[in-house]
Amino acid sequence: MQTRMMLVILLILAFTASAMKAGSGEFAALDYIQIQQLVAKYARAIDTCSNNGYDYADLFTADGYFAPSMNGKVGPKFQGRERLAEVSGGGTQGCKNVPWIKEGVRHIYVNHIITPAAEGATGTVDMLMIGLGGDPNKIEHDGYYEDVYVRTPQGWRFKSRVHHALLNEGKRAAPAKR
Repeated sequence: MQTRMMLVILLILAFTASAMKAGSGEFAALDYIQIQQLVAKYARAIDTCSNNGYDYADLFTADGYFAPSMNGKVGPKFQGRERLAEVSGGGTQGCKNVPWIKEGVRHIYVNHIITPAAEGATGTVDMLMIGLGGDPNKIEHDGYYEDVYVRTPQGWRFKSRVHHALLNEGKRAAPAKR
């Protein structure tokens, strides 16, 4: 009888600790990996315009959006599957004449920081671009993304993604002098 009672107490303690952890906004290592994979899929989708841009669009929730931010001001929000496919070069644009794809640019995301939040997670990640101007050895830092991630039945998705670009009046900013 004492053994059963101890087992019940241990199960209750384990359940309570698990519930407390879940309520604290922490999550498992698998969640971090899945969010990192979401960001990697983003890079692949935007670099290839796969599935006519819909692979990119499907990385967002139904009400999710992408928005550029220049000079500290958030620009237009691209929201909805069609608009998101188009901003990646697909949709009605048909993946034709996508400047970064024509140049052979690849997006690389580094220094990814993921923070658990009550409704999912937030994150920041620096963006590097390789292959600018057709030079496969040229790498440039082009700002960072500020993300909100949510778990859906289809897995982790972007609720919002804001690109804080290093631009000056819509043109690439000159590198800082050292």
